[in-house]
Amino acid sequence: MREISHCTRNKIAQVRSAALRELPIIAANTVSPGSAKPVSKNLDEIDLKILNEIQADGRITNVELAKRVGISPPPCLRRVRALEEAGYILGYRGLLDPRKLGFDVTVFASVHLSSQADADLRAFEEFVRAEPLVRECWMLSGEVDFILKCVAPDMATFQEFVTHLTAAPHVRNVRTSLVLHNSKYEAAVPLDLKVAG
Repeated sequence: MREISHCTRNKIAQVRSAALRELPIIAANTVSPGSAKPVSKNLDEIDLKILNEIQADGRITNVELAKRVGISPPPCLRRVRALEEAGYILGYRGLLDPRKLGFDVTVFASVHLSSQADADLRAFEEFVRAEPLVRECWMLSGEVDFILKCVAPDMATFQEFVTHLTAAPHVRNVRTSLVLHNSKYEAAVPLDLKVAG
């Protein structure tokens, strides 16, 4: 995931400057009495609404975001910056359709290592980070040590990668499952559950 770019920060600064010229400055935590219920140790209901809107549309303007969450643009921008600095917002990216870009094959690979020593687990993770076909890598409990989500333009390319993967240090075996159909893909965190709860 790409970190927030210098260009994006400049755009945010421009929106902030325009908003400050048009509206009075309001403290970031100013809300009407009783309207914000703390739902987390660090986040209130407005913060969660901001996060929900941003993850639904990362290109939303600060003015539109402020309108949707019910506060004015200056405190909205301050809250967004605070959420970025606190690490709640990791970055912004566009979601691309792999099939339209020629990556027709999606496969999950379950990897069992012969050693679970910390150094060997870290070495495998470093190996995976250098592999462009691997889009996600998760360490699991149980019999499988890692599960990898991989994309490839065709099965021949993926088979070459599997040969390379099985030859990696400490890999005992690899089991692959070809994705036939995706019934649900939701990259967002279900913040509605936090707001409702």
